[in-house]
Amino acid sequence: MTDTTQAPDHDSRGPAPQYPVVRLRPKAGAARAIRHGFPWVYADELVTDRRTRALNPGALAVLQDADRAPLGLVTVNPGSRIIARMLDTDPEARLDDAWLADRLTRALALRARLFEAPYYRLVHAEADGLPGVVIDRFGETAVIQPNAAWAEAHLEALTEALAAVTGVANVVMNGAGRARALEGLDDTTRVLRGAVAGPVEVPMNGAVYMADLLGGQKTGLFYDQRANHAFAARLAGGALMLDVFSHVGGFALASLAGGAREALAVDSSAPALALAEAGARAGGMADRLTTRRGDAFEAMEALRAEDARFDLVVCDPPAFAPSKQALDAGLRAYERVARLAARLVAPGGFLVLCSCSHAADLPRFREVSLRGIGRAGRQAQIVQAGQAGPDHPLHPQLAESGYLKALFLRLDG
Repeated sequence: MTDTTQAPDHDSRGPAPQYPVVRLRPKAGAARAIRHGFPWVYADELVTDRRTRALNPGALAVLQDADRAPLGLVTVNPGSRIIARMLDTDPEARLDDAWLADRLTRALALRARLFEAPYYRLVHAEADGLPGVVIDRFGETAVIQPNAAWAEAHLEALTEALAAVTGVANVVMNGAGRARALEGLDDTTRVLRGAVAGPVEVPMNGAVYMADLLGGQKTGLFYDQRANHAFAARLAGGALMLDVFSHVGGFALASLAGGAREALAVDSSAPALALAEAGARAGGMADRLTTRRGDAFEAMEALRAEDARFDLVVCDPPAFAPSKQALDAGLRAYERVARLAARLVAPGGFLVLCSCSHAADLPRFREVSLRGIGRAGRQAQIVQAGQAGPDHPLHPQLAESGYLKALFLRLDG
């Protein structure tokens, strides 16, 4: 393995690589965006001649502007709407062990400063200079989501670099998700290195979570909500708490650790609720957690019919608006969530509404949430607006990296 402490010295390693060239269309506007740091080139912005169309998905190429000035090294996927992703502003960069190790070392340095224990998102795709790559760390095990064709093509080298930089013993590839389908990649999950036997315990916010790294959603746990879990726990002292779309009990377990007297977790997935119950047992809170399996909307309607009221209600649904095409329907769904949930909040209680849809920005999400609360006959004050934790850094030129929103509201009587 090449020395991981320094970036590769291209001049000392022989002649520069001979990459194919891809070129932006004239007046596409993309060249200015790329120079300002935007990491993607869309298919209608690139000259897609016969040579470009013949490139294998994940191939490396030098990106030029319409005047043939080089902009950097990109990876190309002719079958994707995002046809090119910027890897390096140096057009002569080598995508080798040292390059991968350098990116991983920088990502690790940030997380090591932020967290005492090795449980976090290690790589947040473009924001960490590894486009399309997500890596979550669970102690001695890491889960890679290679959501771009170049990462799939270099998966073995990426795995080796990850083990060398972090020292993890086990590496899992999680190939599930919409992003891989858009890249023309298959849906597969497998162990790449070491062994994984059963769910992994994850200590976080005073609770213990059980992460299923082989069969759970995404990489097994949603680290992005950690800071929002913690803020909800500050509101939970002595509370009767409801966690809707609970997954493995993210908000419920944090709230119980924060002093909630009881929590009810609602989800449609029996395996997720079983993991929530296992986490409660591991944290010594099993006697205060109840679970209910079913459709979240139907469950909220049923709780309303039972005249149930909670001091703290949290709704963290899946992405209702994963694309611009789904935005209108997604906003209606978020409004419905807010209306149903608001009716379950006790006078003076708190309501937490979340969205992981990048297509629904904060102003629109806030607007439909407040409209839903109003249609429930309630008024609210916004106490806090949260986002993903610092192990999910934002790419300054990529709005999609700031997808998560959480509104903390106090409702009147």
